[in-house]
Amino acid sequence: MEKTWWVYILRCGDGTLYTGVTTDVAARLEAHRSGNGAKYTRSRGPLELVYTEKCEDKVSAFRREYAIKQLKRSEKEALCEQWNEKNPRSE
Repeated sequence: MEKTWWVYILRCGDGTLYTGVTTDVAARLEAHRSGNGAKYTRSRGPLELVYTEKCEDKVSAFRREYAIKQLKRSEKEALCEQWNEKNPRSE
């Protein structure tokens, strides 16, 4: 069975955005929150998941991650806003 790959964006406690790739978004978010994720996120909590995008395979996930990282901050914010409109939180 082939893995499902995801690109995700986290909003850090300092307001910055972190983009990454994973096959398990929930586990990766927990790893970031527990300090076992990327070095960048370790001192920037709390972390909030603000975007996910399903990709065809590993290669397309990394290509999409790179493309998102090349966007201006305003474009990343717009991407997150659109995603949040389609995926409202149940708080």
